[in-house]
Amino acid sequence: MSSTLAPIVLFAYNRPLHLQQTVEALLQNPLAKDSLLYIFSDAAKNDDAQALVAQVRSYIHQITGFKQIFIAEKATNAGLAPSVIAGVTQVLEKHQRAIVLEDDMICSKNFLQFMNDCLDFYQNQSEIFSISGYTYPLEVPAEYSNDVFIFPRASSWGWATWLNRWQQADWEMKDFATFIKDKQAQKEFNQGGEDLTPMLVKQQKNLISSWAVRWCYTHYIKQGYCLFPVKSKIQNIGTDKSGQHSPNTTKYDIQLSEASYTLTKDLSPSPQIYQGLQQFFKLSVVRKVINYLKFRN
Repeated sequence: MSSTLAPIVLFAYNRPLHLQQTVEALLQNPLAKDSLLYIFSDAAKNDDAQALVAQVRSYIHQITGFKQIFIAEKATNAGLAPSVIAGVTQVLEKHQRAIVLEDDMICSKNFLQFMNDCLDFYQNQSEIFSISGYTYPLEVPAEYSNDVFIFPRASSWGWATWLNRWQQADWEMKDFATFIKDKQAQKEFNQGGEDLTPMLVKQQKNLISSWAVRWCYTHYIKQGYCLFPVKSKIQNIGTDKSGQHSPNTTKYDIQLSEASYTLTKDLSPSPQIYQGLQQFFKLSVVRKVINYLKFRN
């Protein structure tokens, strides 16, 4: 492993109890004490959030156990997407690589080891655009022998990347008008899940504010992949209606794994894994009709 560990970037808003669980899980990682931690705290969006944001800010100033902690508190509410884009850019420009978490992610005890190992191992493998610590509930085929796999959809749940990949994102989506008229391009983008194009349309219509779908689009347009562990090292505890963008669902529940792993550079897409994940993200007929009627151009 590189002698320089990747900094951890943590985004927080108004969930002090979730945030505390996220930090406590991170501290169970042996590498935490040698890692820099950057915390970005967004300001309250309205009066209802003021008290919880105040609790978050009180808590983050009490955190110890990391090599050094840097705290940035927004004076006005920026929202998640602008916060992530600006915060990740700031840290990457200083450190060239980063591990990113939001305030509802529980990690395994070897999460930081896995992420740092992957950032070192795949640094010069340009088609790997990002690393995910989370893996969707997926039945990996028995004949698949690797401990990691690649998929063209980025993950926003406990992930990492390098500056030279992040810099390739076009957050303004200047080519969207061309993309949305190209059915073949949309079909290719939707190899990562048929929900992606409708999500991107909503983003461009300002119906949602998502950095993640634009990051997925970057993977597609640059022919890149996200690398996932076969056994998940992240568990999302925010799918309880506590978050700004997360539904109340058990669809994404997984078993957190402390399993060891072996990394390999000889990776190619697995048709079975692709099929399984595409099925996972498959839209219902009702949702397809709604998307067509509401969001078609």
